[in-house]
Amino acid sequence: MKLQQLCFLCELQTFAKGLKAFHFEFFRFAYGAFSKDLDNDLTSLRRKGRIENFTLSDQAREEAIPLLLSAITEVEPNENVKDVFDAVITVYGPQDSGAITASVEAVQLSTPQDPDLKIPIRDIVFHTTLLVPHRIEVQAEFTLAPAMLTKLNAALGYDSRPAIDAQSW
Repeated sequence: MKLQQLCFLCELQTFAKGLKAFHFEFFRFAYGAFSKDLDNDLTSLRRKGRIENFTLSDQAREEAIPLLLSAITEVEPNENVKDVFDAVITVYGPQDSGAITASVEAVQLSTPQDPDLKIPIRDIVFHTTLLVPHRIEVQAEFTLAPAMLTKLNAALGYDSRPAIDAQSW
């Protein structure tokens, strides 16, 4: 659950900066925010041996991370997204799951219909959608060039996945 909460906080902060990163939808869950898409991706990476109990495998650490970091360098939106992620992880990463969940549940959200009405997540009914990235307008988003995406997919064990399938996060 800690990773789910960290990803949710990263996504919120990137939107606050006018950026788009993960593209995961999140809904209200018993322990803060939850994304089924993120959960599916993590399950897939576990099956491919790239994650072992929420820890990167040696192969992922040695192949995928350097590729990803090289794709970030000198691409301003990607660098900005990384800076947001680094800031969120610096603040919340050392906290235990309970503290992060409390932080997530204290986040106040509003609807486009009534932006002045702020509701803390802890007061939102379970299973309510909290975040729908494709509905949020931004100035820039994290993207990967098709050639880099092909290399990253291969490093993550998705050799047969077409590059057009996921050109941005």
